[in-house]
Amino acid sequence: MLRGFLRGQMSDPAELPDELVISAITLAELSVGPHVAHDDAERGARQQHLQQAEADFDVLPFDGDCARAFGAVAAALRAAGRKPTARAYDALIAASAIAHGVPPVTCNPTDFTGIPRLELRSVNHPHHR
Repeated sequence: MLRGFLRGQMSDPAELPDELVISAITLAELSVGPHVAHDDAERGARQQHLQQAEADFDVLPFDGDCARAFGAVAAALRAAGRKPTARAYDALIAASAIAHGVPPVTCNPTDFTGIPRLELRSVNHPHHR
């Protein structure tokens, strides 16, 4: 189901990797959502989104190689004039992708500006077509 959805969001669906995974960092970021929701309806929607992600993807772990890659990502962001702490989740996701050799699929490619060695796959946001 998700693969078909993503194929419809990409300018070139052939760029979609054969195996789709979710970064442990992305899962952590999604896990914050239900806790910071403003009302029950939003909390329920965010919880459903989190549970769907957990059901659809295997989790790509954040390990020692990812931690070392993060050092290079943080240094590159600083060199580009960006603060790594301001986009900490994105920097950690990028480090995980680099360490595992997988291209991140994102609706927000500018979040990863200034990070070398990262081959992004950009998709349209489903609510902003």
